[in-house]
Amino acid sequence: MKITQAFKMALRSITAKKIRAVLTMLGIIIGVASVVIMVSVVKGSNQKMLEYFERLGNNKVTVLIHGRDRPGLKELIYEYCDRRKDVFSGITPDVDLSLPISYGARNTTKMETGGPSVYLGNTSYSICNNFKIGKGRDLSYLDSKLYRNVVVLGAKTASYLFDQVNPVGKEVHIGGQPFLVIGVYQAKDPDSDYSMDNMAVVPETATRILRSQERITSFTAKAKNRAAVKQAITLLSGYLEGQVGKDNCSVQSDEQFIDDAKQQNATMSLVLGGIAGISLLVGGIGIMNIMLVTVSERTREIGIRKAIGAPRSSILLQFLVESAVVCGLGGVLGILMGLIGTLIAGKLILKLLLFPDPVLAAGAFLFSVVLGIAFGMYPAIMASGLTPVAALRTD
Repeated sequence: MKITQAFKMALRSITAKKIRAVLTMLGIIIGVASVVIMVSVVKGSNQKMLEYFERLGNNKVTVLIHGRDRPGLKELIYEYCDRRKDVFSGITPDVDLSLPISYGARNTTKMETGGPSVYLGNTSYSICNNFKIGKGRDLSYLDSKLYRNVVVLGAKTASYLFDQVNPVGKEVHIGGQPFLVIGVYQAKDPDSDYSMDNMAVVPETATRILRSQERITSFTAKAKNRAAVKQAITLLSGYLEGQVGKDNCSVQSDEQFIDDAKQQNATMSLVLGGIAGISLLVGGIGIMNIMLVTVSERTREIGIRKAIGAPRSSILLQFLVESAVVCGLGGVLGILMGLIGTLIAGKLILKLLLFPDPVLAAGAFLFSVVLGIAFGMYPAIMASGLTPVAALRTD
């Protein structure tokens, strides 16, 4: 028997009992769809996380100082990074004062998504955190040197306080103190409810009027490029350990957080894929069961074919192809269902237009076909092993 004939016979057998065929495929359809949706959502989550870190800023190094305060340490850190301009593009405080901002009758305490983060910063803040000025100007050296009460607003904060009015030159109150708006950053996270544009930056010297006791013990440094990140961590770690001791400082990069998140997502993919794989296994058992039923229904047909000289390999091929076709069709339907499910899940969960990976879809289809062959092997061997006399005696 040629393989094309086996395919034709398999399709005739399936179309003859459509409802039974669909119910048989159901386990494969659900299993394949589950694998496609789960893995695609995890991959989309990973993609969204990487985009988020990219918006936050590339090549960032976070510095934390613990223990007792050491006067002048901040200036020493700045001087060290300034001396190593071959490695560092800049360094800025990373302190959130979490204070309300008001303008006229509008107050950020009434924002539905929560009030803005008010950061202490310097001339390197926008460089280190990947912000660009949209209106007005950025913080300058003299703003900190002369203790000026100035502020640069994030796009979301400016939009809430001023709507369509240009905020530059207007006066707002931060924690009850007056500050002049000198600039507005361009939006870099406009579609998020809890946006990173919901922020404002004041000179680091503003602690004297906003929070006189606020210690600056957290910094964000910017490495020149990705290749310099490890060197930046090594240099800053060594320098700070010499200043405050190994137990009183920590230096990390976003790359470490990204790697940790990727590892968690990979583990989640394996777990979810394993759960979906159980559904495929159950579907495979269903395929074996229905193929055994098919063999028993077609025993006389097998006997007649063997009596007129059909070789054992021909019978084996016929039932293996039929099992593979059933699973293959189930795989195709599962991929289509997975595509629809991925689009829905992407919109509802991640707010992304998400599509399954073509390689994943092809792999799921091939796996379903292999599953059909594996679970169809026993019924096919059983059918090909029947003797013509025994088969023809069957009612």
